[in-house]
Amino acid sequence: MKIVVVGTGYVGLVSGTCFSEVGIDVVCVDVDLEKIDNLNKGIPTIFEPGLEEIIHRNVKKGRLTFTTRIEEALRDAEVVFIAVGTPPDQNGSADLSYVLEVARNCGKYMNNYLLIATKSTVPVGTSKKVRSAVQEELDKRGLSIDYDIASNPEFLKQGAAVEDFLKPDRIIIGLDSARAEEIMKSLYKPFTLNGHPLIFMDIVSAEMTKYAANSMLATKISFMNDIANLCELTGADINMIRKGIGSDPRIGNKFIYPGIGYGGSCFPKDVKALINTAGENNYDLRLLKAVEAINNDQKALLFNKIYKHFSGKLKGKTVAVWGLSFKPQTDDMREAPSEVIIKKLLNEGTNVRAYDPVAIESARKIFGNSVTFLNDQYETLIDADCLALITEWPEFRFPKFEVIKKLLKSPVIFDGRNIFDRSEMKLNGFTYYCIGIGTSK
Repeated sequence: MKIVVVGTGYVGLVSGTCFSEVGIDVVCVDVDLEKIDNLNKGIPTIFEPGLEEIIHRNVKKGRLTFTTRIEEALRDAEVVFIAVGTPPDQNGSADLSYVLEVARNCGKYMNNYLLIATKSTVPVGTSKKVRSAVQEELDKRGLSIDYDIASNPEFLKQGAAVEDFLKPDRIIIGLDSARAEEIMKSLYKPFTLNGHPLIFMDIVSAEMTKYAANSMLATKISFMNDIANLCELTGADINMIRKGIGSDPRIGNKFIYPGIGYGGSCFPKDVKALINTAGENNYDLRLLKAVEAINNDQKALLFNKIYKHFSGKLKGKTVAVWGLSFKPQTDDMREAPSEVIIKKLLNEGTNVRAYDPVAIESARKIFGNSVTFLNDQYETLIDADCLALITEWPEFRFPKFEVIKKLLKSPVIFDGRNIFDRSEMKLNGFTYYCIGIGTSK
């Protein structure tokens, strides 16, 4: 079987590469020539653990190729995955222009049966627009060629995307024909041999499932952050509460860690898009609006703690920042809390010295020369007035506290991810701020 994946961003590149890993011939298409040239050399364009090795191996074996010419890629293809971006418009709705352009190209160049599956995160009802775009181009050509439309949303976690694709906890596919179902069963058989469920449903429900899943996870995060803020006022300890409620199997222990808000390319965009979809259907998603508002406020929480500690006198101060990406194991800076915090610090005339294991170049595109980027976490501390930990990279979990204390002007740590032990920090002589622990503790 030959498949085509259009779009070599996060979703498309991981998906195409992992399909090739199980022996499927894959052609990935993108309009960016420089990106395509690098990928054909086995050089990945995103950071994702394990991805580079798989790309290099399958490019070498000829199972994975990259091109800018979709008309050539579609030749003899049986399945096309649309994996292009759907950036939010100003009102929060998803921009479908790239998705529909791919659909039109399929109609322009297909010469045999084609299953067109959308992997991009798209609003409910997009499949109808995709079908119309394909049919319109076929009508212009005066051709009658069979094709099917499907929705195959991705559920990949950045930082563990390769593992998630190769060993999925579930595969969701929305379709409306028996032929499409058989093709998808065959395509995903290598990924379901260990019992991972392949769940078929109608297309509209598959489209909604993606948004509902991400919105539920975002809701758990904002709920815990809201409770954490209340804990600080009442004297409770959010870490104890997390353990107490996480032991309830109806709640579970995933996505209930307090912090400084969610970011990335999925949760913020998908929450906005689902709110917009509700509005288009004259329904008010009050809960998700609150989730979004809480998250926006939470991103400023660490800055507010820094501002209060220094009594608002931040001009000329130096803050060392550990962690820039929105989460560990990625260089993605989209909607990262670090951007909000650092911009607020810079607006107060604060000097920022920052380190991240992989996201420095991504951050440099945002901040330019206004932030001093360093390649060593301890070097950021030299003559800094405090340390702000923003992203919970594993290498930050057991730092050399004696070195931190020696290099900082004053032993002050603002922990936005609660990775240090509060009592241990106190014993080591640090002034320690975290999330969700009341002052009486």
